Amino acid sequence: MTGRDVILNALAQGLRPMSQGIEWFDGLSPEEQSETLLFLRHHCVQVRAVIEDGPESVRRAGLRLPHTPAVLITRGRIDQQLGKIAGIAPLDERRKAFRRLIAVLAIADAQCRERYCSDGCGHWWHRLYAVNPT
Repeated sequence: MTGRDVILNALAQGLRPMSQGIEWFDGLSPEEQSETLLFLRHHCVQVRAVIEDGPESVRRAGLRLPHTPAVLITRGRIDQQLGKIAGIAPLDERRKAFRRLIAVLAIADAQCRERYCSDGCGHWWHRLYAVNPT
């Protein structure tokens, strides 16, 4: 587990406010932002995000449908669409992509917990309340 992974999962679980996540993300270099978006995509795929999570992630991220990440998440295979969102190059779109991927991770992880981990599990990110995410 890395500090970045803890921060991303804490954001998805609502243990850190999104404003703090945006501030952290904005402080990263463009290369680190790209890496972070790719890691978020990986986390979303790991917890079995599905295309049906798209509309709710649009609502949770607070972005309107004309924004590129909002449009992408509602079309096609989820793994491909998440990859397209993670690969967004314009700096002004990266923050929107970050918010969108955190929302997808939040939805998919909650469903994963309900379906597969309700009786307990060994996932470190499901025990974040015991981890100091700084």
